[in-house]
Amino acid sequence: MKNTKRPNHRKIVSVSQIIGWIAVFAIAILLFNRPGTQQSMLDYSDFRQKVSTGEVSDLTVAPEMISGLYKNDKGEFIPFKTVRMSDPDLVKELSAANIKYKAEKDNSWIGSILANVLWIVLLIGLWWFVFLRPQRSDGKSALNFARSKAKMQDPSQQTVTFKDVAGCDEAKEELQDVIKFLKNPKKFQKLGGKLPKGVLLYGAPGTGKTLLAKAVAGEAGVAFFSASASEFVEMFVGVGAARVRDLFDQAKKNSPAIIFIDELDAVGRRRFAGIGGGHDEREQTLNQLLIELDGFESKQGIILMASTNRPDVLDPALIRPGRFDRHISVPAPDLKGREEILKVHAKKVKLDEKVDLKTVAKGTPGFVGADLANVVNEAAILAARADKESVEPADMDEAIERVIAGPQKKSRIISKHELQVIAAHEVGHTIVARLTDHSDPVHKVSIIPRGQALGYTLQLPTEDKFLVSKSEFKDRLCILLAGRGAEEIVFGEITSGASDDLNKAMAYARKMVMELGMSEKLGPIALPSGEESEVFLGRDISRHTTYSPELAKVIDEEIMSLIKTSYARAKEIISSHRVAFDKLVTVLLEKEVVEAREIDEILGLQPVAAVAEETAQEAADELARQVAPATTKTAPQNASVQQEDLFNIETTEQK
Repeated sequence: MKNTKRPNHRKIVSVSQIIGWIAVFAIAILLFNRPGTQQSMLDYSDFRQKVSTGEVSDLTVAPEMISGLYKNDKGEFIPFKTVRMSDPDLVKELSAANIKYKAEKDNSWIGSILANVLWIVLLIGLWWFVFLRPQRSDGKSALNFARSKAKMQDPSQQTVTFKDVAGCDEAKEELQDVIKFLKNPKKFQKLGGKLPKGVLLYGAPGTGKTLLAKAVAGEAGVAFFSASASEFVEMFVGVGAARVRDLFDQAKKNSPAIIFIDELDAVGRRRFAGIGGGHDEREQTLNQLLIELDGFESKQGIILMASTNRPDVLDPALIRPGRFDRHISVPAPDLKGREEILKVHAKKVKLDEKVDLKTVAKGTPGFVGADLANVVNEAAILAARADKESVEPADMDEAIERVIAGPQKKSRIISKHELQVIAAHEVGHTIVARLTDHSDPVHKVSIIPRGQALGYTLQLPTEDKFLVSKSEFKDRLCILLAGRGAEEIVFGEITSGASDDLNKAMAYARKMVMELGMSEKLGPIALPSGEESEVFLGRDISRHTTYSPELAKVIDEEIMSLIKTSYARAKEIISSHRVAFDKLVTVLLEKEVVEAREIDEILGLQPVAAVAEETAQEAADELARQVAPATTKTAPQNASVQQEDLFNIETTEQK
């Protein structure tokens, strides 16, 4: 009969055991070799000689041993002991010499045992505490480094389901296979199919990857083991690997189960063998994780899930097919997703009937789930601070701005001249943003300090957008440089307030020239910029340029040309609308905050919403006039409504 018993793996002495053994032996040496009074051993003949000369005192005479004090060559009395021999004249000579002595029974062995019994008990107690003590209910014991720190949740404790997760419908659909497998594994096994062993969730921070993993466990009704990857790495080599083994052993005992490792890149980064060497403990932990992934079968009912913000730095051996072979993107939510997320978080908040969550979703492009949760929470706090009965739309608007730019700092004292500079700077951004064709609508402009910004111009796109054209990039450059241009036009000098704008403008220009092929001189080429090079991420410490110095010179020229051209264009727009510029500066200094509608009135422009409505109506009328199919024309696209990509909220700040 075939032996199906699993072979016993070789036991490896853990670091905790080694440390425990060293501690026990050290304590034992200290206990049984305690410093005490050192007694010199005398020959019995020397002792008798000193008795005859009266150089001993305070004798204790026992059946087997004599101890006391004797005088050395320096005239000092020091302790001594000697083995007693059969000497019937000893007592007589001691009495004749007037030497004090006392008799004592020989119970030295009993005294020794009694003197050390306490230390023996303490030693046994220490041994039990380190090695033999039963583990606590949480599975951890003192000095047990090899135990996994993963938290286990029983199926009965799972309260999170897909109803609590919104804004990532595609990711939830991809995870349905995992749930069905955990509920009914035979359905997949009978057809010979194998479910992926590992599922990697990747996306920007705050998109809900951890919540999604918990929801999978809640939907499947299985045990859920969650741990952070950083918990595996310790200062002692081998601890991380031991904890990985222990984690998988616990999961196998509680199968079906889900193992979730958060921030996988902490141990799963690409192994590094360049300058400075690698990280032995991290790499050993990674190797053990690879072994465990190869060591269990899907029929065991274990699914490994992990999340990361940096999938690009993970080791290729970790994410290959057969290990983490299913990769699920959890992106920032779109408009519909943001609305659904807001509804989830708003269930616990009392909202005013005037609060339209769809409107709030439109005003929060690029926000992830964590940002939206923060918006709802901040709005509730603001409403409670004002003693309101419910959260009003004004609270929501203020909460959005607090998340984007930080809280208001009305107490900050700013001089009159600096306020004028800040106002001119921000109005420069506002004018150019409103008068360029491919910019996002201006929501408001403010000179009330928020966070690190002394003032800001808030632009919010009306729709989600995933592509950015060259014209849009040029308009962004123009808007960013408009604040500095306004300072130069009005005051004839520039300040340090445009430092952040310049950094953003340089980043845009470099990206256009080197990565997006938007340079007329260079054409459609993409070159490594070196901005993403990071030390000890499993990549080279530095990137070597793959282009010549001559090409580098052309790149620099193109970047500078974009910057200078955009700066000149911004100054031209401001100068040609100087009357409206001065009027808006005056109103901003008076009110501190100017909304979009008032900005359009001062500039003599029709509001963006009205333009969009008018354009849509014209398109509808034009379509209604079409009778014959041969003469049907495509309805014109709304070119006036400005859009923005999903991951960018354009705010122009003066610091």
